Amino acid sequence: MTLIPATILTGFLGSGKTTLLKRLLSEAHGQKIAIIENEFGEENIDADILLAQSDEQIVQMSNGCICCTIREDLRASLQLLAAKRREGELYFDRVVIETTGLADPGPVAQTFFMDDEIAESYLLDSIITLVDAKHAQQQLDSRQEVRRQVGFADRIFLSKADLVSAEEIDALSHRLKRINPRAPIMAAHFGQVPIHEVLDLRGFNLSAKLDIEPDFLLGDTDRACDHDHGHGVQCNDPSHRHAGHGSHHHHDDDVKSFVYYAERPFDPAKLEDFLGAVVNIYGPRMLRYKGVLHMVGTERKVIFQGVHQLMGTDLGPEWSPQERRNSKMVFIGIDLPQDILRQGLEQSLA
Repeated sequence: MTLIPATILTGFLGSGKTTLLKRLLSEAHGQKIAIIENEFGEENIDADILLAQSDEQIVQMSNGCICCTIREDLRASLQLLAAKRREGELYFDRVVIETTGLADPGPVAQTFFMDDEIAESYLLDSIITLVDAKHAQQQLDSRQEVRRQVGFADRIFLSKADLVSAEEIDALSHRLKRINPRAPIMAAHFGQVPIHEVLDLRGFNLSAKLDIEPDFLLGDTDRACDHDHGHGVQCNDPSHRHAGHGSHHHHDDDVKSFVYYAERPFDPAKLEDFLGAVVNIYGPRMLRYKGVLHMVGTERKVIFQGVHQLMGTDLGPEWSPQERRNSKMVFIGIDLPQDILRQGLEQSLA
């Protein structure tokens, strides 16, 4: 049976999640989407999109899509939809889960890996995070939920970007990249986003590609440029520029990213022991992590990624002859001990 792709849509109160959903449901893309939304959300899908008001948990929409309001828990809603699809009572191509504005996306994502019945029916595609450009800086300062939502994201959409200046967008984008350098950032003007930028992003698929924003370089961007550049990476991080030369205001966010590069290959046994220990100790604070690794004993790339304590690895394609073999890893988490991570990774090299 083909797995049903699922997308998690998250973002703080008023960030534009429902507006984006309405655009997805109204576009002529030919896909039937099942929407799972929390009934305690700040705004529900409008009644005029629905075929009829109903006390049932699942309501058919006028365009053939489905709206499922969570009255129990996410697992029960996913099971109910999958069962009705198998029995031919409902037809839909994919699921989009709209979280409440105060939600932590972590437990939602973990549902797809920790529950065997859900894992047999669904494939988690990506986490999409909406960020309110007008109020984001204040929200990032005061609400850890917002920082966590950014940290989990596979793609970030800025809403209300037309209400702020280009300089404010630049500063916000820089801050978001420091939190999460692997999530591309795009504008979403009144939810107007191409559907291919929202669906089928394969953010949770193990693949050989690791996207890291090009202007985000390794090291701790909270300090002066004193980190190890022993692997040939030059330091030109914008946050290290002197005042008066385009520097951004510094924000000491607790959710940060740590990027690691190495030219020497990893020793598989050493790295497995170290990563296992790190995940065991710091797993609850590790939001997302991913890497493309150069390992001793194989001509193929080794891919790993995880959410919290759940980590998976797989063999990727072979290194091409013209390709420079190295390892690239990104860890996004809450107050992660970068010195311990860096030291342990260095000691895991062959």
